[in-house]
Amino acid sequence: QVHLVEAGGGLVQAGGSLRVSCTASTRVFTNYEIGWFRRTPGKEGEFLAAISWRPEVSYYSDSVKDRFTISRDNAKNTVYLQMNSLKLEDTAIYYCGARGVWMGIALETPQGFGSWGQGTQVTVFS
Repeated sequence: QVHLVEAGGGLVQAGGSLRVSCTASTRVFTNYEIGWFRRTPGKEGEFLAAISWRPEVSYYSDSVKDRFTISRDNAKNTVYLQMNSLKLEDTAIYYCGARGVWMGIALETPQGFGSWGQGTQVTVFS
């Protein structure tokens, strides 16, 4: 079982940066891959990025590649999503999910993630 809590959302001007975090309550954090998603009223469940451990590998969707960076701090059971060069269309609720590494699903696949956090709102203004 894993419980996820997101934090760090807020208001940011277009072109600016923001970092959101996803903290897991679990005994063995390294047993899980963590994925970041976002949703808007018109688009549910857009898969943005994911990170695994052993080896540490990351995946990015085309919409955020070169602007967002995912990282993890296993000592803090936390995964971060650093968002740079934010655009108006990045406005969304950002949420994370966990997937057990034993599931053997390719990192770039959005299926299999669960234990969703409540999400954190990111609003980009002009």
